[in-house]
Amino acid sequence: MTLPPPAQQLVDGKLIGAADGTTFPILDPATGREIGRAPDSTATDVEAAIAAARRAFDESDWSTDTELRVRCLRQLHAALLEDAEPFRALTTAEVGMPGFMMGAAGFDVPVDGLRWVTDLLEDYEFETDLGVAHPMGIASRRTVRREPVGVVAAITPWNVPTQINLAKVGPALAAGCTVVLKPAPDTPWLACELGRLVAEHTDIPPGVLNVVTPRANDVAAQLTTDPRVDMVSFTGSTATGRAIMAAAAPTLKKVFLELGGKSAAIVLDDADLAAAAGATAFTACIHAGQGCAITTRLVVPRERYDEAVQVAAATMESIGVKDPADPGAICGPVISQAQRDRVASYLRLAEEEGGTFATGGHVLDRDGYWVEPTVVAGLDNSSRLAQEEIFGPVLVVIPHDGDDDAVRIANDSAYGLSGSVESGSLERAKAVAARIRTGTIAVNGGVWFSPDAPFGGYKQSGLGREMGVAGFEEYLETKTVAEPA
Repeated sequence: MTLPPPAQQLVDGKLIGAADGTTFPILDPATGREIGRAPDSTATDVEAAIAAARRAFDESDWSTDTELRVRCLRQLHAALLEDAEPFRALTTAEVGMPGFMMGAAGFDVPVDGLRWVTDLLEDYEFETDLGVAHPMGIASRRTVRREPVGVVAAITPWNVPTQINLAKVGPALAAGCTVVLKPAPDTPWLACELGRLVAEHTDIPPGVLNVVTPRANDVAAQLTTDPRVDMVSFTGSTATGRAIMAAAAPTLKKVFLELGGKSAAIVLDDADLAAAAGATAFTACIHAGQGCAITTRLVVPRERYDEAVQVAAATMESIGVKDPADPGAICGPVISQAQRDRVASYLRLAEEEGGTFATGGHVLDRDGYWVEPTVVAGLDNSSRLAQEEIFGPVLVVIPHDGDDDAVRIANDSAYGLSGSVESGSLERAKAVAARIRTGTIAVNGGVWFSPDAPFGGYKQSGLGREMGVAGFEEYLETKTVAEPA
């Protein structure tokens, strides 16, 4: 595989290294070996990026020129399509993501999402005429205008970088905002490549999109506290989301948060149990379970509990782990040693809580960061394994005693991001789904993930929605203007 040039920041239209010249290694999760280096952005770099974004918003016509934005976003979409194969190869190398995911969240769907939001921009009505009314006896014509929020700090995680980078950058730029993108230190290269395409293949003005790659949390924290930043859009852990809300509070920034999940896959007593349990186990293995919306609690009828455990275990054993560059890979490595150690701590906890492993239960002693696909049996929904997000290929199987109990178990969680319901009756499945407190839910195998479908969570899974019209409008403010009629 031929990797792209060394990662560089994009600040005020220039591709540059860190102000002090320092870099840090980018590691291949499959081997643990260094495959490249990224600038270790300094406080000076982040300050320059914020200043550039503020200047571009306040002094250029980016926020008001819809035709310019449409043209530039179409250029970026074309550049991504032209660079598709290197992007896919880099994703596998940097993220450890299996190649089969590139046709979905790894590359194709997020790139199509950029096209979708650009089409939306072309037709979007930024003004609505409310007509004439007579408030306080004064004839007035009222107009509602939608205007860009301003400077957006987009802070993204490592699990599906291109999807989340584009899900934030695309709508924010389409809305007329300027952006400072800060990717996770584990996956800076893909964000830097996005910045390179903007610099080399689009007419996006300097400062409209900036990409910085600090490793230090205190350097990145400038984006959440600086009064020149109008909005923070963050995807990541719930704990970090809380910290960002607190940091943004003194300046009352708008905050979008897409956070953790512990989603339940409910199987009702009239469902095809083998198909549902197998599909849930397969899903828990995808990208080594590193997805916030993955269903990691399999909730099945108590009388068929042992059968469900056996099916899930057999499915995971048939999948195993493979090099993400292998065309047949489903479950690759986790992202880092720190993440492998975190998953290992939960495997120890499973045994401490009285659970048993129907399959898996170990990290692998080999180069890179590998965890066996694992099915945990013998725990109830009050266990930490069932309540806490693990972000590894670990599935907990939980018994239920009927529809009401299944709903209770699914909702007995601090999270509310996603879920699924399987039944032999579509109407019964829909009735159960209507009672689940989550932002997305699949009924009898339906798929909600699409550029036009809003995504986000209830409770501690976040605030706001990403993708769809709702995701675009997160980056807009509402202004009501009245004039004499």
